[in-house]
This record gives sequence, C-alpha cells and structure tokens, in this order.
Amino acid sequence: MSRINDILTQARQRAEQQGFNYSGDITPQEALTLLQEAPGTVLVDVRTRAEWDWVGRVPGAIEIDWVQYPDMSRNPQFISELQRQVDRDATILFLCRSGVRSRSAASAAVEAGFAAAYNILEGFEGDKDAQDHRGNLGGWRFHGLPWYQG
Repeated sequence: MSRINDILTQARQRAEQQGFNYSGDITPQEALTLLQEAPGTVLVDVRTRAEWDWVGRVPGAIEIDWVQYPDMSRNPQFISELQRQVDRDATILFLCRSGVRSRSAASAAVEAGFAAAYNILEGFEGDKDAQDHRGNLGGWRFHGLPWYQG
C-alpha cells in the first residue's frame, strides 16, 4: 500500500505545483499501477467517440466525452453521466488525447463533489512531435500500456 500512497502523494504535489484544484497529476504508468493495485480505482476516458473509434480504446475504461464531436462543444451531460456511472468515493483517473481535457474533467469532478479526481499526464497520444504527429512523445500508447483498436 505504501507504493500506492507514494504515487498519490507525488500526484498531489505535481498538481499543487501547477495550482490545480483536482487531486493530482499521474503518469500513464502510475495510472496502470493504480488500476491494477488500488481497489476502487476507475479510468474515465473523456475523448470523443471519434477518437475512441478511430484512434483506440483502453480496456475497461468508462467512456464519457468531455466535448462532443464534430463541433467540439462541451458535453452538457458530462457530470450527470459521471454521477450515473462512477461512485463518488472512487479514485477516478481521467484520460484524454494529451492531458488537457482530462485536466478540465478532473477539476469539474472535484467541483461536483467527487472525492478523488486525477489527471493522467500525456494522455492517450501524447504531445505533437516536430512533424505534428502524436504518439511519439509520450502517452498511454507510447508507453505500451493496454489498448485496442476500435
């Protein structure tokens, strides 16, 4: 359990250093450790349906889009969907493409009364490289973590 506590402490420190209000920032590898070893941990993938279908999915993830494709407008049902599908006391790990939408989702979850909402740094695909391609500079897939196509 000390490994889990260490991960959560580091995550909290990372978020506090950036001034974020959610529970913490975790690496993709730390997220997998929490999912495997910390009971009550869930992954909520906040990418769009198009991203899930065309880019890939994480096995066992709860999929609730933060913004809606194609207009990329904020999903007005996000919090109600989260409340319907996730226990308020769960440790929630939010994942998006690069770690930006998931930060907003984690913040909204904390504001809605969820106890533990974490952002997964790097997201599913990571940042763009010099050629404007994702998947080469970090992210869930880059680190070889579990995922599948469509």
